[in-house]
Amino acid sequence: MSVNPPYRADIVGSFLRPEALKAARADRAAGVIDDAALREVEDAQIRDLVQKQAANGLRLATDGEFRRSWWHFDFFGMLDGVEVVELDHGIQFQGVQTKPRGVHLGGKVGFSDTHPMLDHYRSLQSVLAETTGAQPKFSIPAPTVLDFRLEPDHIDPRVYDGRDAFVDDLIQAYRDAVAAFYDAGCRYLQFDDTAWAYLCSDEELAKARDRGIRTEGLAERYADMLGRILDGKPDDLVVTTHVCRGNFRSTWISSGGYEPVAEQLLGRVAYDGFFLEYDSDRAGGFEPLRFLPEGDQTVVLGLITSKSGELEDVDAVKNRIDEASRFAPLEQLAISPQCGFASTEEGNVLTEDEQWAKIREVVAIADDVWR
Repeated sequence: MSVNPPYRADIVGSFLRPEALKAARADRAAGVIDDAALREVEDAQIRDLVQKQAANGLRLATDGEFRRSWWHFDFFGMLDGVEVVELDHGIQFQGVQTKPRGVHLGGKVGFSDTHPMLDHYRSLQSVLAETTGAQPKFSIPAPTVLDFRLEPDHIDPRVYDGRDAFVDDLIQAYRDAVAAFYDAGCRYLQFDDTAWAYLCSDEELAKARDRGIRTEGLAERYADMLGRILDGKPDDLVVTTHVCRGNFRSTWISSGGYEPVAEQLLGRVAYDGFFLEYDSDRAGGFEPLRFLPEGDQTVVLGLITSKSGELEDVDAVKNRIDEASRFAPLEQLAISPQCGFASTEEGNVLTEDEQWAKIREVVAIADDVWR
């Protein structure tokens, strides 16, 4: 079993919100309690979550994204120059649409050392130091998500003259973010990313073109963007990515194998690990893994779905790991749930008991395959 992240048994990040937390957030929205009271509930629920992660066999722990409503908008809305705004539409999943939110660039994009999620990380690290001693992991949305989701009419022309004009500032903001999380003690950081999955989907690319986005060369654009951010990161900082195909109330957005982006993503971007969803035939085969360079980079196979509570057949999962090892060395592979259990506060359609059974299954399979 690996001693450094990403671990053979790993997780994407988010967990189902406990009822006590949901109630507290509703009370805060209604003005029944204040920020301090909400923070007390969050702290207690995160402490309990950390202990449960250890009890179920994980060597790392996240805060479950318990302080967030969304996996991405909360972080983006806390950047300098970026605000979350109400649109006339949400993000369309299969048969359901999210709340109508989007991002707007109204000022120079930047990352301040007062960004609230730095404090979220410090709090998680403090809890772990006092309790389990596990490795803290923290996830933030990738810059490519902001680039892909940003609609052209939500760029203030007084600040930026089009999409290409803000890229340098976005890159610097993320370089500053990486440095700030490192200075706060973070050694395991993840960029959650839906953009690469959209590039694998002809349907999503067509939707992007309808929004006025030039899709030609986007894989090269994103490989260059991420390369500039990761260039020069500290050697003892592990930065991974999770390529997500959509995760809202157990539904999804994009389909298509990784072949269109594998050479750019796996072959060019210097992530330490790639969490790739492989829980359904929408992800295609394992052949794109041939682009993973030999060395220290790891592909974490998302073979356990987080979208339902039904447990996978263990032998079938092991057979799929064996199949993947034909295209990438077994020592460069690991396993995790395919996504988080609650990318938004609504959460997926399964119970907390089913969630933890999934985690135990991941740990048991990893122990058998890599022991």
